[in-house]
Amino acid sequence: MKVVVIGGGIIGLSSAYYLHQSGHEVTVIDKTEMLDNCSYGNAGYVCPSHFVPLATPGIVKQGLKWMWNSRSPFYVQPRFDMALIDWGLKFMKSANQKNVEEAAVPLRDIALLSKKMYEEWTRLPQFAFAYEQKGLLEIFQTPKGAEHAHHVVEHAHALGLTDTVLLDEAALQKLEPQTKINAMGAIHFACDAHLYPNKLMKQLIADLEQKGVQIKRKEEVRSFQQEKGKIARVITDKQMYDSDAVVMASGSWSRELAAQLKVKIPLMPGRGYSVTLEDSPYKINHPAVLIEGRAALTPMDGNKIRFGGTMEITSTNTPPRMNRVEGLLKAVERFFPEFTIPFPSQDKIWYGFRPCSADGLPYIGRTANWKNLVIATGHAMVGLSLGAGTGKLVSEIVNEEKTSMDIAAFNPGRFD
Repeated sequence: MKVVVIGGGIIGLSSAYYLHQSGHEVTVIDKTEMLDNCSYGNAGYVCPSHFVPLATPGIVKQGLKWMWNSRSPFYVQPRFDMALIDWGLKFMKSANQKNVEEAAVPLRDIALLSKKMYEEWTRLPQFAFAYEQKGLLEIFQTPKGAEHAHHVVEHAHALGLTDTVLLDEAALQKLEPQTKINAMGAIHFACDAHLYPNKLMKQLIADLEQKGVQIKRKEEVRSFQQEKGKIARVITDKQMYDSDAVVMASGSWSRELAAQLKVKIPLMPGRGYSVTLEDSPYKINHPAVLIEGRAALTPMDGNKIRFGGTMEITSTNTPPRMNRVEGLLKAVERFFPEFTIPFPSQDKIWYGFRPCSADGLPYIGRTANWKNLVIATGHAMVGLSLGAGTGKLVSEIVNEEKTSMDIAAFNPGRFD
């Protein structure tokens, strides 16, 4: 079959990888140069520990408190936008304990599937993307953070992630002897791994092109031609592609693209920022999430540390707010007092848009409207983590095979 994949991030490329592996003629179309999308600038986590969705009890109340602070970790740009209003109402409805409990198993399962796929890639000669399994630390500074950590560890054990442990201050410091940490303790998720996204993406693109997958850069999908309930052709600003199947993995731009096909996907762009220190003078052994700081940091590729975070619900044409980076770096310094991180020049600051669903679960599956369209988007902050697993699931859906896990929770039409 001829399969057109729209989107050249980790979801689209992973889908192309497994679709080509199963014998399809694959074309990937992306409107950018494919050099700096969200699949490049993220924290590099492969994290079964992230089984709690973005839509959680309390996040709405906290978000309202932060709404007028453009430096806050979670910021919604106030504006009149019907798509934002629709997404916001669905998000508020989803932010409850029942949703958190029901989301945990599918989020765990797709993360474990994805981790398995990445581990298979590391055994292939064309891949060397600094994959390491050292676990992930979730560091807390307050009694409230400690109470939250206690419940998370219990939840992790109930989900079978039994190598998750709660560390006190001394045990945490023992894991990171090279720098002082200002904290009460941490969770250590030994199940988690991390990698260097920049190497992964470049090697994956090179591998696909070497295998004959067509990758079309700086080419924008404009419309579709339909025949008998199927998308027969994908039309770009440059040419037309025949399609037996179409995979929409276009990230934060998926909602507008799907709307052309009368498919409604509640989705909003959530902009994140990161700064990478090359030849870092500071050393850490483990990736870490700073609970109260809402920031993340990762040792990468032997000589780098990446600082990332913030969630800014905004439009894709809103200019970046560099003061958010200031808030991010200050949060890191509150936890790591020996770190002095000068504010970088703008060309050293990465930012990108993460596709946020209305309930914190990705959209993966077919749509009711079209026989040959597969949606794969809405992964928010765990797109890299779930990338390889999502690609495997997409190929199974296109091939009409039994999927590697139950994907009912990811149904793109669940809000219809």
